[in-house]
Amino acid sequence: MSARLIVLLDGSPTQTVPIEADKKLVIGREETADIVISDDMVSTKHAEVELDGDQLLIRDLGSTNHTFYDGERITTATISDGERFVVGQVDVRFETDEEEALDIETQIEQLQAVSGQLRTEFAKVIVGQKAVLNELLITVFAGGHALLEGVPGLAKTLIISTLSRMLSLDFKRIQFTPDLMPSDITGTNVIEEDHTTGKRVTVFVAGPVFTNIVLADEINRTPPKTQAALLQAMQEHEVSAGGKTYKLDAPFFVLATQNPIDQEGTYPLPEAQKDRFLMNILIGYPDRDEEEGIVEHTTTNESVDIDSICDGRALIRFQRLIRDIPVSKHVTGYAVDLVRATRPTESDALEFVKEQVSWGAGPRASQALILCAKCQVALDGRMNVSTDDVRRVALPVMRHRILCSFRAEAEGITTDDIVSRLIEEIPERATQ
Repeated sequence: MSARLIVLLDGSPTQTVPIEADKKLVIGREETADIVISDDMVSTKHAEVELDGDQLLIRDLGSTNHTFYDGERITTATISDGERFVVGQVDVRFETDEEEALDIETQIEQLQAVSGQLRTEFAKVIVGQKAVLNELLITVFAGGHALLEGVPGLAKTLIISTLSRMLSLDFKRIQFTPDLMPSDITGTNVIEEDHTTGKRVTVFVAGPVFTNIVLADEINRTPPKTQAALLQAMQEHEVSAGGKTYKLDAPFFVLATQNPIDQEGTYPLPEAQKDRFLMNILIGYPDRDEEEGIVEHTTTNESVDIDSICDGRALIRFQRLIRDIPVSKHVTGYAVDLVRATRPTESDALEFVKEQVSWGAGPRASQALILCAKCQVALDGRMNVSTDDVRRVALPVMRHRILCSFRAEAEGITTDDIVSRLIEEIPERATQ
């Protein structure tokens, strides 16, 4: 295994330093340090690091402005591949490489086995909702975000919290309310007094967005200003505060919920925010047998233990695998044709689209169709992406990226109706 430390300035790498086993490295401001960081907030000898198996052991050396991990001041800490720590106010990321690269077929077999285990564990807690779990797994393994919609009592929050337990990831829940402020999500700068020197220093206190899985519960119950606090985190995986940019550790997902029928005291999500959700997952009522099973499981004292199936490091590896899956040109062309057909301003737009659509889907929809189709075939244990796979993921990928016209709304036509009709009418390109 090879390992390295990457020093980041405003989120961009400035130096990369290899780490060897049985060798300690000192991080500091003076030239004699092994890793020199020329920043006034960094002490001359700030911290010491060394490998501990496949993890990194950090020790603070009595620095003035301290060493932080996961938003908390530490004396010693152990971090894993892809995680970060902060010396003074400078981010340092720890990275490792696998010694042996597995072929893509073997990795897909591993992913399929993991997804099967996840479905088994999920069924211990959630009755039914197999399609919802499948779409959630696509979102997670594709590295995207999901918006879950359903009426109250359909276990939206429980589904997300169960997923976080199975994936062994850090999980934080934010209850969105009308008085929630952006800093309640991202964090804020506070002034602290250093008891050693008596000096006052500005310290960034990280908000709940600094985690792996963010449950944005009832996201449409807070004003657009606060909703927008998630935009940078969702798109760039970083947060800006006080003139500085702080990177979020991978993997990172926003899984948001909203109630589609209760409009009292709600604020519709801006189109730009909805477009950043890879999928819009609808949770419907269970059938009779499933509802009976729900009642039986939830009205006893029986407790359920959930096994951890996959950690963050393996999840990141699977996300890279998804992007390595090849896609033929005619499949990509079909996905692009399907998305462009939603736009009433196109010269060859279908007549019903001109009448029923105000705004069509943008390029993110084309990207999402291909990425989600890749993930679907991997979950199935396959490597060949077909146009059928694109059609399978079209509804959750496109339904929130189309704005119906007033005429369509008056006639009770939904975006699902429009996408379904487009799937029937848009022809496939000839294979080459």
